[in-house]
Parts: sequence; C-alpha cells; structure tokens
Amino acid sequence: MGQIKAFLKEEDGVGVVEIILILVVLISLVLIFKSQLTSLVTSIFGKIVSQSGTV
Repeated sequence: MGQIKAFLKEEDGVGVVEIILILVVLISLVLIFKSQLTSLVTSIFGKIVSQSGTV
C-alpha cells in the first residue's frame, strides 16, 4: 500500500530534455520524408475536392 501512495505522490514530469529530444526526432522525420508527405497530402486533398461535388 505504501508503494502505491508513493507512486501517486511522485511528481516527476516530462523534462525539458525529453521534450526537446522528441521534437528533434519529429522534425527529423518530417524533413526526411518531406516529399512523400507532400505527395500524400496533395493526393488526399485532390480526392476530397474531386469527391466533394458528388455530395
């Protein structure tokens, strides 16, 4: 029971270093796959626009 209370009282949050590392990884992935992401989004929006007339 004491371990559960200690766990609930623990106030360690996500640190600044962890947030920065996550952002660096996400930005790197976006830069690496930029052309694929651009073509995917363009394709999706093209389908949305073409099918919006049928509604």
